[in-house]
Parts: sequence; C-alpha cells; structure tokens
Amino acid sequence: MLENLRKQLSNLLESTGRLFSKTKLPPTAFTVIGFMVSTLASYFFFLGKVEYERVAGVLILISGFFDIVDGSVARITGKVTQRGAFLDSNLDRLSEILLYMGIVLGSLANGAISMFALSMSLMVSYARARAEPFGVKLSGVGIGERSERLIVLSLSSILGLVSYGVLFVAVLATITFLQRLVFTSKRL
Repeated sequence: MLENLRKQLSNLLESTGRLFSKTKLPPTAFTVIGFMVSTLASYFFFLGKVEYERVAGVLILISGFFDIVDGSVARITGKVTQRGAFLDSNLDRLSEILLYMGIVLGSLANGAISMFALSMSLMVSYARARAEPFGVKLSGVGIGERSERLIVLSLSSILGLVSYGVLFVAVLATITFLQRLVFTSKRL
C-alpha cells in the first residue's frame, strides 16, 4: 500500500535524497545508521517498560526514515549497486529479527504470537526473493509490506499497545504472504 504512495511522493523523496546527498556520505552509511537506530529500538523494547516501549516506537519511525533516505541518496548520486541492495535487504531482515527479540525478551507481547509475526514477516520477504529470479516482481503486492508492518509496530508501541501491534502484524504478514503466493502462482 505504501509502495503506491511512494510513487506519488517521488518529488519529496527526490528532494530528501538531494538534501542528504550533500553530506557526501555514501548510501550504505544511511543503511547502517537506520540499522543502528533499529537496534537501539530493540534494546528499548528489551527494557520491558511502557515508557521505553514508546521510545522504541519513535526509534522505529526514525529507522524507517533512514531506510527511505538510503535509496533516495543512491538514486540521486547514481550509486545504486547490487551490493548496496543486498546489504540493505539483509540488514532490514536482521533489524526485524532484533525488534521481535527485544519485544519477546522484554515480555511486551506473547512469545508465540511474536514468533509467528516475525516468521510471516520473513516469509513475505522470502516470497519476493524467490519470485524475482522467475521474473515476477512483488514490490507493491500485498497489504502488509515491510513499511506497513513497521508503521503498525511503531504506532502501537507509541500508544503503549505493542502486544496488539504484534498481533495485527501477524495478521497483515500472513495475508500478504498468501497474496504473494497466489499472485506468483498465477504468473508462473
């Protein structure tokens, strides 16, 4: 859903990319900054208190911002590389794993539901990775891509309701995974 919005906001994203490209930092620096902020969010979840849960929610939003910046800077500076895309994708998965570990270890949500939400989130990404070699593009397919899931997790955390956010992410990710399975199967 946000992928379609991203297309409409392309001018704003381009302006953001231009602004951050003036720092002369490579796009991967923003990828790493986003990952570090996400890791910090995981730590705040691990602390297991509602006030820290709220901080974690804000940090997830900041991390997501840097996830947008890295791609914008890469496009603006002409530094879009396979290595950068590979690093970005892997750090995105690792940050999701760390976020859910923090939530579970901080006893902020049911462990089984958290593991299911994480597993289905990873399956959404895995479906995309497996479909692309067959020429099937899954960007924008499904109601709960990574951006949507992180916004749900972030907002529910800011409200002090991360356990409900985790449950909602589990549902969103499951539906998205099934949508991607059906979409890819029809095209193959």
